[in-house]
Formats: sequence, structure tokens, C-alpha cells
Amino acid sequence: MESAYEECLCYEMAKEGISFARQSPVPVRYKNVNLDCGYRLDIVVEDQIILELKSVESILPIHEAQILTYLKLANKHVGLLVNFNSIIVSKNIKRFVL
Repeated sequence: MESAYEECLCYEMAKEGISFARQSPVPVRYKNVNLDCGYRLDIVVEDQIILELKSVESILPIHEAQILTYLKLANKHVGLLVNFNSIIVSKNIKRFVL
């Protein structure tokens, strides 16, 4: 389900002229070595805001830890955790700032 929501959201942003990148790889550096851990950011908006998309019954602490980790690894300061599994999506958006 998340991929369908991602597709629709990206369509809407493109239509509005908002720049974004999808499924951006996140480099992990350990002891001066780049590791390919397979981390990917769902969407990065205007090269500043990470959008982490979910379609789950409820946001859990592990989801919050995930976006905080992505913010640190990607050296970004603002992230939005969006849960689409809701009647009113706007009530299921959580903002994170580092």
C-alpha cells in the first residue's frame, strides 16, 4: 500500500512543481568505509524534508526511531512521518526536527 500512496503523493507534488527525490539511498559510513545497508528515504522534498510514508494501524516507537535515524544519516533537519492508514491523514502526520 505504501508504494501506491508514494506514487500518488509524488504525482501531486510534480503537478505543483515541487522538487523531490524518491527512494534516495542513504549512505552509512563506518570507520571510513561506506556500507550499503539498503536504507532508502521514501521521499526527500526540496532536498530538505524527509517524508517517511507508512500504512500501519498505528505509529510505533520503531517508526519514530527509523525517521530519526534517517535524519541523522542523511544530515537533514526536518522529517515528516505520514501514516496513510487513517480516515483523516492530516491527523496522522508527525513532524520531527533535529
